[in-house]
Amino acid sequence: MSTTRHLVNRQRRLATVAAERTAAPVSRPVDPEEPQDEPEQQKEPKREHEKEQKEEDPKSGRPPRLRLRLPAVLCVLTVLLGAFAVWAFASAGSLRDDPSRRNTALTDISRTSEVKGQITEAVGAVFSYDYASPAKADAAVKKYLTGKAVQQHTDMLAEVRAQAPKQKLVLTTTVTESGVELLDGDRAHLLIFADQSNTRTGKSEETTYAAAMFAVDAVRRGGTWRISAIDTFTR
Repeated sequence: MSTTRHLVNRQRRLATVAAERTAAPVSRPVDPEEPQDEPEQQKEPKREHEKEQKEEDPKSGRPPRLRLRLPAVLCVLTVLLGAFAVWAFASAGSLRDDPSRRNTALTDISRTSEVKGQITEAVGAVFSYDYASPAKADAAVKKYLTGKAVQQHTDMLAEVRAQAPKQKLVLTTTVTESGVELLDGDRAHLLIFADQSNTRTGKSEETTYAAAMFAVDAVRRGGTWRISAIDTFTR
């Protein structure tokens, strides 16, 4: 009799447990070491982070895009530096070839003073003429002029030489100021300022005065500076 009651009670307990399982899910204790399922919104940033880590270079830590751009940037810099080197070399060559860079008029004081003194003397001699001693003027031409300056001087004083015997002309030229614009070795270019007086010594003496400005090229030969060209700024 007790056995029968025991079986009946067991069946009731089993039925009660089955009913409870059907009514609500059984909750089990949470294991702190067991990984839990993450919400869908939290999984998405994690996937993006894992994707970025995969795209990164495992060695350098830089994205592949940056590694691809770096050689291109270095190539452009190399081309620019090469172009700058070519430009600098060409500029240096042009500066060396520029006559103004070889001008020593302001640095070679001794040579500058020498050319100024000798050309001042030459201008005074060749642009002065005395009807009474034409040979002196001819000697000055041979001493102080060379190259095309000889013919230029002949053309400039042709009228003076023609009128001098009749009017008894005496032409005197005095340099008042001169400046060396270019001094390059044995070549020089000077700007000349001068006063001229033209005196007629006939029956009635008459003197006229004039100022002159012109430029001359000079060359040094045998230790002497000579005028090689005359520029009166007239065309």
